[in-house]
Amino acid sequence: MFTKLINLNTMKEAIAILTGGGPAPGMNTVVGSVAKTFLAKGYRVIGLHYGYSGLFNPAPKFEDLDFQKADYIFNQGGSYLTMSRFKPTDKDFEENFNLDFFKENNVKLLVTVGGDDTASTANRIAKFLEAKKYPIANIHVPKTIDNDLPLPAGSPTFGYQSAKEGGTVIGRAVYNDARTSANWFVVAAMGRSAGHLAFGIGSACHYPMIVIPEMFNKSEITVDKIVNLVVSSIIKRKIMGIEYGVAMISEGVFHALSDEEIKNSGIHFTYDDHGHPELGKVSKAHIFNELLEKKLKTLGIKVKSRPVEIGYEVRCQTPIAYDLVYCSELGMGVYKLFSEGKTGCMVYISQDGFVSPLYLKDLQDPTTGKIPPRLVNIESDKIQQVIDNMMHYITPADYEAAKKYVANPEEYDFRKILNW
Repeated sequence: MFTKLINLNTMKEAIAILTGGGPAPGMNTVVGSVAKTFLAKGYRVIGLHYGYSGLFNPAPKFEDLDFQKADYIFNQGGSYLTMSRFKPTDKDFEENFNLDFFKENNVKLLVTVGGDDTASTANRIAKFLEAKKYPIANIHVPKTIDNDLPLPAGSPTFGYQSAKEGGTVIGRAVYNDARTSANWFVVAAMGRSAGHLAFGIGSACHYPMIVIPEMFNKSEITVDKIVNLVVSSIIKRKIMGIEYGVAMISEGVFHALSDEEIKNSGIHFTYDDHGHPELGKVSKAHIFNELLEKKLKTLGIKVKSRPVEIGYEVRCQTPIAYDLVYCSELGMGVYKLFSEGKTGCMVYISQDGFVSPLYLKDLQDPTTGKIPPRLVNIESDKIQQVIDNMMHYITPADYEAAKKYVANPEEYDFRKILNW
């Protein structure tokens, strides 16, 4: 009876779904919504563990996702399907690809959830299977808490809003601590290429100093400039009679530092399979706090500062309502595109609620083939208003008062540091 049941199950058309890269709030919402939708249409839904590594393994770990599992996970943080950053090589395709998995399970669609690296690998797999005379559709659901995928009309990537909310909860508590204890804190937030998350949290918490890589659009970024921006805020607040504050620094500034700057700062990175520095292994807040303390000691300015890292704490938090709705729409959108015969695309939900395919070729740089990150528009009113009205820093009007703390206040002038 059991064998017969299994045979009947494998005769059904199936879809396979995997999660790649790092987690973001809403992963389970996407997976659960995809599963519920396809199950209702009569498909078998297979969840692959360990990302792409399972497809290059003779014994992949996978399981059927039924309604009960989908319904249990859809509103949970983290990813029920174990994630992996595995990126297959050409040799892996030649020697290790598990074509039997697709054939034996009658898989007609591969759904991938991840960033641009995950999407690119999905396209490679689809082309490989087509060459092997096993055509299969692939549809990708883009995620990143960094919000740096260039989706049309400024649409956020899923997970960003939840991560910003979680980071803001931490950020508010840190600001209250600073005010309560008359101390300063240096907070670092995730954001590999862009400062969306750092600026979002920093502006929500009214931090007096926010440093993101996009600010250095007219000046080379250096460790000394970053530290001087924080010092500028500390001095400005002292002039205002305020002895506390928080400086937010985006981890993305590390990517903009030259090799010489990184070497001189004493930072040593390891790299992941995609060639990205594994920033999660280094406390950026700790590094910058030490550099700040050293600078303040040199200047003779007595300020206590503490480091706080906002990183892994927000990747697996429970998704807020925004992402629960958004990710459900994306999951259901996968079926809509599949039913229309779309493949090799990402699912996109427009601001007015319509589902459409978004093709990687329309986002990729024609020369490099890579997807350029969506950066913070530093010139926008949204950003400039925060810089002009919420942040505190030395301006020419403060030079005389600032001489009480530094002999050369112009070196700590916010706009001169950035060459604005």
